[in-house]
Amino acid sequence: MKRIIGIAVAAMFALSACGGTDPLTEATPSSAAPASSSGAPASVTIGSFNFPESVLLASIYAQALQAKGVTVTEKPNIGTREVVYGQVSTGGLSIVPEYIGSLLAFVDKNATAKSTDDVVAALKAALPAEVEILAPSQAQDNNSLTVTKETATKENLKTIEDLAKVSKDFIVGGPPEFKQRQEENFKNTYGLEFKQWEPTGDTTADAIKSGTIQVGNVFTTDPKIVLNDLVSLEDNKFAFAAENVTPLVYKAAVDPTVTATLDAISAKLTTQSLLDLMKRIAVDKDDPPVVAKDWLTQNGLL
Repeated sequence: MKRIIGIAVAAMFALSACGGTDPLTEATPSSAAPASSSGAPASVTIGSFNFPESVLLASIYAQALQAKGVTVTEKPNIGTREVVYGQVSTGGLSIVPEYIGSLLAFVDKNATAKSTDDVVAALKAALPAEVEILAPSQAQDNNSLTVTKETATKENLKTIEDLAKVSKDFIVGGPPEFKQRQEENFKNTYGLEFKQWEPTGDTTADAIKSGTIQVGNVFTTDPKIVLNDLVSLEDNKFAFAAENVTPLVYKAAVDPTVTATLDAISAKLTTQSLLDLMKRIAVDKDDPPVVAKDWLTQNGLL
């Protein structure tokens, strides 16, 4: 159920930093210089998908690497995974922030892995030799079943599994295809049967807040979770495949300094921190590079 990269979010937020030029103009295999074997700093090209969260993550990677003396070329807001993955796999891009569940589904249409460990293992087997994923962060931009804080407290809901005791009294909302894709999954994984399914699309978070529905499918880094005082229930049995934010790299273009720096970022990045950062971009209209620098500074990575 993971989003088709960028369509919904890019429509919500315009990024002044993305510009109007073709981001792939210089993103050719020659632009991703191979990592030096002489100990000199690497030169890398960092790309991002065409939605604000990916642009933010790429800026976090870029600024942290620049602080380590790495020469960085940034190619923000390139496009969908179909475009971006092809650039990484051929060396046109050195690094891109990825989401492991969606990446696995892209490279292996028959994949069934769902937990973080299983998805990582499946990716290591499925990816071509030229590329690899680094250490995954705890942060996930994933599907969720979300309720109001009031409902969570009243019904003692912490996990999706907890919903089983009340789901028959709840109206659930999400994208138009949500029921078709998830009804059997929820029943088999958690024993959930809902009173009614409502297509709510992009208004799901607002519908939860207003009480039109009691539970809905909201992405875990959607700023409306904070604005509407909502709670995303823990997917403790992995109804949705893990979507940990993880650097995907072209191996010949990165050196130990690059990988160690990116691993240090992943060790600090959480879903809550990413949610807070996205609120600054989407609601407060702060520029992604400024938000990225603040987070890096606060976490001792600059």
